[in-house]
Parts: sequence; C-alpha cells; structure tokens
Amino acid sequence: MSQYQKPPQWQIGLILTLGVAAISTTAIFIRLATSAVEISSMGFSLFLAASRVAIAALILLPAWRKLITIQVQPSAYYYAAAAGICLALHIAVWITSLSFTSIAASTTLVTTNPIWVALLSWWWLGEKPTRLSAIGIIIALCGGIAIAWGDSENISTAATNPILGDILALIGSWLVSLYLLLGRQAQQRGFAIGNYIAVAYTTAALVLLPLPKIFGSGYLGYPKIVYLYVLGIAIFSQLIGHTSFNWAIRIISPTLVTLAILFEPIGASLLGWLIFNEIPGNIVIFGAIILLIGVAIAVIGNRKLT
Repeated sequence: MSQYQKPPQWQIGLILTLGVAAISTTAIFIRLATSAVEISSMGFSLFLAASRVAIAALILLPAWRKLITIQVQPSAYYYAAAAGICLALHIAVWITSLSFTSIAASTTLVTTNPIWVALLSWWWLGEKPTRLSAIGIIIALCGGIAIAWGDSENISTAATNPILGDILALIGSWLVSLYLLLGRQAQQRGFAIGNYIAVAYTTAALVLLPLPKIFGSGYLGYPKIVYLYVLGIAIFSQLIGHTSFNWAIRIISPTLVTLAILFEPIGASLLGWLIFNEIPGNIVIFGAIILLIGVAIAVIGNRKLT
C-alpha cells in the first residue's frame, strides 16, 4: 500500500459511476429471471443468490495462490469468513425480497446501510455519530416507515406481500452493514482487498450452494434465458458493481463509497419503469426521497469522511 499511487479523482468517480450503473441492474435481472420461470419461491431465490456468488468465487480462485504466501494475523481469516457468511445471507434475503415487494422499495431499503454502519460503529467501536448524523438517521427511518406504509397500499406493482418484502430488504441492509464492518476488521489485520474478497466470496458461495436443494430447488432444468440472466447478475452486479466499490474502498473512505451506493435505487427504479412500467405509488416515492435525504445527511454529518 505504501507504494500504491492514488488514481486521479476523475478515474475514481468514473469507476464508482460504472459500479452504481452495474449494480442497478441487479433487481432487473432478478425480476426477469423470476418472470421467465413464473416462480416466486425461496428455493429459486436461493438458486439465484448461490449462482451469482459462486461464479464470482470461481473467477477469484487464482487469488488463493497469493494467500499462501502473504503474512496476516490469523484473526483476519475469521473476520473475512464471518463477513462472507453475512454477505451470503444478505444476498439471499434481499433477492427473496424482490419476489414480494417493488423494485423501488426493496432497493431503497437495502441501501440504508450507512445508517446501520453508523449505529453499529457507535455500539461496537465507540464511534459516536455527530448530531447531524443522528438527525439524518431519524429522518431516514421516517422515510422507511413511509415506504412500508405506501408500498402496502399500492396494488399497481408486482408486489405480492409488500410488508414481508420490505422487512426482508431491511434485514438485508443490516447484514450488509455487518459485512462491511467485518470486512474492515479483516483488512485492518493484514488482508489486501483482493485477498479479502477471495475469502469472503468463497465463504459466501460455500454457505449458499447447498441451500437451493434444501428448499426444494436445484441448479438444472430452468429455461436457458434464466442462466443468461444469472450470468448477467454475476458479471454486472457482483464482478463489476461490487468489485468497483471494493476497489474504491482501498483509496477513499468507505463512507464516501456508501454515499455513492445511495444512487442504486434511483437507477434500479428508472430501469424498472423503462422495462416493467413499474411506477411506485406517490407515498413510496415520497418516502424514498425522504429516506435518501436522511441517509445523505447522516453520511455527510459523519466527520470521519477521509
């Protein structure tokens, strides 16, 4: 890291923009895959989750050769593995949420992780949020309540059980927040970001791979187009999107990276409107705006941005 030259600001901004654009396609590919098989089950959701992370883990296999030669604290592996478990659960519950609630509600709620990172950092690391951050958290929570309320009354979308979907998306946000904090701990104990991702992704794949069969699904027998959508999720969301954010975290504050991720629900909702003609209700849109404003205030209020 001491010999690493920081890229210019325009390059960092470009990579983050590409990452946001790539990860915004995730909900679209998931909805397309679900529509192609006309299935909205836990087993199929877990198939999508496991396939996505397994492909990424396979591509990262060469990184394991470097893990043999590097010197890190043994606890780095424990934190990385724990992060991988949280990542696996995050992907599983969030993908499942898209079977029950709207794209706008799901992607907005799952990107509230800056709030939970701030609260967990206060409880775990003693990093007390500033007054402005606390105000932002309260505003964002009010926005989340508005989304849940408006989504439950909106029957014009593909939502089948909006409250359940919203709860799953929120749990997904909690899990990804733990994933981020555990990942930071792993890197502070000696892992370079590439080595850390290899361990975390592989752990996530090992956790998820058996689950589709347990929940009555499998990996074979789906229409060919479904596998194309799965490949799209793996390439765009996992390898381009997540890798872009992980790359940026090496260079700038993770808080600034999470601020960039807040644009995901905007991109996903726009694509949902263009592809599915899925227009959220006015209350959902209002709640999403309030939530994003609250999260932005909470992040900006954090004085440790750099």
